[in-house]
Amino acid sequence: MMGPHWWHNRFRGWGYRLTIPRQAILEVLSRTSEHLSAEEIYLEVHKQYPSIGLATIYRTLELLVEMGIVNKFDFGDGRARYELSEDSKGPKHHHHLICTICGQVVDYRDFSEEEKRFFEDLENALSRKYNFEIKNHQVMFYGICDRCKNK
Repeated sequence: MMGPHWWHNRFRGWGYRLTIPRQAILEVLSRTSEHLSAEEIYLEVHKQYPSIGLATIYRTLELLVEMGIVNKFDFGDGRARYELSEDSKGPKHHHHLICTICGQVVDYRDFSEEEKRFFEDLENALSRKYNFEIKNHQVMFYGICDRCKNK
């Protein structure tokens, strides 16, 4: 289960310590299902820890991405977006549907068996074609959401 103890062990495994800024960022990300920007994370962290600066937030997020604790996304709005890669239920594997008009991001995770087979077949084919061991993937579909389509 994720939380301070899990985070401590993860950092220790990488030879790092779980510092207050690192824990504060992880706590902000664990409380939301949104895909927050570094600036939005900074504003949340700053409420409780005003001495933590934006540069620390950026550096820490890059470390968390490198460690695989946080995923970084580009949804086309000019800002990197972040989310925890796992929650209390385990890995949060999902795809994203991004509206190019309003910017709405839908986490798509109720995969049908046909969709799961499609991605497994695609990964296997790409692995063979490029002699490449695929460890993970991110899929983002860009389009127009139902609300914007009906305007």
